[in-house]
Amino acid sequence: MALTLEKLNAMLLGHAMADAVGVPVEFSKRENLKVNPVTGVQGYGTYMQPPGTWSDDTSLSIAAMESISRLGEIDYADIMKNFVEWYECDKFTAGDVRFDVGNTTARAIENFMLGIPALECGPTENFSSGNGSLMRIFPVAAYLYLKRGNNFDAEAMQTVHNFSRITHGSYRCKMSCGVYCLIAAEIFDGQDLKTAIYTGIDKAKNFYGALREFEEAVNRLHRIFDENFADIPEDEISSRGYVVDSLEAALWCLLNTNSYKDLVLKAVNLGGDTDTIAAIAGGLAGAFYGLEQIPADWLKKKSYLEKIAADFYRASERND
Repeated sequence: MALTLEKLNAMLLGHAMADAVGVPVEFSKRENLKVNPVTGVQGYGTYMQPPGTWSDDTSLSIAAMESISRLGEIDYADIMKNFVEWYECDKFTAGDVRFDVGNTTARAIENFMLGIPALECGPTENFSSGNGSLMRIFPVAAYLYLKRGNNFDAEAMQTVHNFSRITHGSYRCKMSCGVYCLIAAEIFDGQDLKTAIYTGIDKAKNFYGALREFEEAVNRLHRIFDENFADIPEDEISSRGYVVDSLEAALWCLLNTNSYKDLVLKAVNLGGDTDTIAAIAGGLAGAFYGLEQIPADWLKKKSYLEKIAADFYRASERND
């Protein structure tokens, strides 16, 4: 198996559609969503945006993909320039308006605008461990796989960590992004979803467990290494914007559903950071379940996203 253009397109659309379903109910309480659950795409709500509107999760992913497509490589400063275009000029948005940004992401972008080098912009403190890099990490997983296959060695993982640290430099954020990429690579290889998740997690445990600087992060992410992680009761799964909680929630939802639509609705109905948790899980689910399971009427500007995916794929294909 391999990462085809169709699978990459499904990953981007899966990410964006899940994001859009979560936008109208972001910050909603879980108990309220149990009474009035989200059952499909809807509009307005938290940000008063029309149905199918994605948020910063997808905009920043698109911004990174456009940079890679244009240059044919990862240039962290150029990606940050695109982030500035989004932050100040509403580029890469679904409705020509930016309506959401995380505090840590905003701080990093403003650091870059002050002349700080891209790889030094992301705060490194543990209290800055939000999910803002995890929500946009899938392009680097796809890029690295297209360039080198399922060979996420130390060099590849450093690229993953750098991709995180332009906005989020804590070890918890970098490791969470690494876990995501290792799982994505298994999905690209054609593994079934649960096998891909557990294989990726096992590779992450072996990789990060050997690095002393990640010891604290490994301890913080310990629950995903439990073989019974999928059986944790829902009320013990947090859906906050803290990166460890977001990764746990996304993986838990993937392990406890059997279709793209069910995955998205389970993630959104956890409440809290609905759009981001759904987007993190939705990209992986899109890549696994494929385009046929992604409701075609759930999203704005679908053709625009398909072009982004096609340009990115052509620019990232291996040259040898």
